[in-house]
Amino acid sequence: MSRSRKEKNQSQNKTAAIIFILAFVLCSIFIVAKTNVQVPAAGKTMMFFLSPFQKTFSWFGGGISELSGSVEEMQNLQSENETLREEVKKLRAENLNASEALSENQRLRALLGYKQNATQFDMVAASIVGRESVTWSSVVTINRGLLDGVADNMAVVTELGLVGHIVEAGLNTSKVQLILDPRSSVGTLIQRPESRVAGIVEGDINNPNAPKMVNIPKDADVKEDDMIVTSGFGGVYPKGIVVGKIKEIHNDEGGLLKHGIVATTVNFEKLEDVAVIIESREAPPDPLPPVIQSEANTEIDAAELAKQMELSKQVQQEVRDRVKQAQIQQLEQAKQSGGGTAN
Repeated sequence: MSRSRKEKNQSQNKTAAIIFILAFVLCSIFIVAKTNVQVPAAGKTMMFFLSPFQKTFSWFGGGISELSGSVEEMQNLQSENETLREEVKKLRAENLNASEALSENQRLRALLGYKQNATQFDMVAASIVGRESVTWSSVVTINRGLLDGVADNMAVVTELGLVGHIVEAGLNTSKVQLILDPRSSVGTLIQRPESRVAGIVEGDINNPNAPKMVNIPKDADVKEDDMIVTSGFGGVYPKGIVVGKIKEIHNDEGGLLKHGIVATTVNFEKLEDVAVIIESREAPPDPLPPVIQSEANTEIDAAELAKQMELSKQVQQEVRDRVKQAQIQQLEQAKQSGGGTAN
């Protein structure tokens, strides 16, 4: 047991001696390399033997210095990358804002161009700020109301065509019923001069994106791709506003009438900006003369027909007067109530 311990102590002493010698040698090399001390001739022999250690130490020190520089460079690169990432994010956000501003500018320019060309209308521009989520209802909310001159039953358009009409005007916002709504009803005409067939465009609950033109006589001159415009009948929609074109024609049950599927000129899925027609200086059209027959299946004379047409004009004028009066009353009531707006 004592022999083993003795051998272990000798081994530890040898290791300590070797470490001490190596430390001494390395320190000597470091001092010589750093201070350029002139070594006497007697020590040159020793330096010859120590030169490999000196080279090794220099290589090792250079490696450490180079590694330290590489670590610092990597840290700088990482910092620069973070800065560049932040700049890229900022530039992307600015690009998105610029694209959105450009898109809005283009829409408003198109709407302004339509407003300038349609000199028969006084219009106020508006933006859509809400949509009803009920699947069978196509109603949107705009950011204009009574304080902007908007009132119930005013037509709403874009530069592409008819959108709908105001169904509920508040002080600062209003609800617009789109022509896609099944409850909507628009008097229309086929624009083709040799046709001029009248009908009604209404929303289709079974096809929410495509209304239909109904009440078309089976033998009427209506073709696919015929353009449809408002007829002006009813006092809500001025005459001549584009609605869309006939995409398909189908016969109704019973065989006496047919209807056409309408492709609207307005893309309602992308609808953002609209214009409300505040005033129309164009006189409303005369109603289509009805074919009135007596019991003997003969047409009533011209005097009776003229009388009925005159009566129809008087009724239209009364309707316009009532609408105007209702608008004034709405505005007065809203001002008195202190500011409720349409939801």
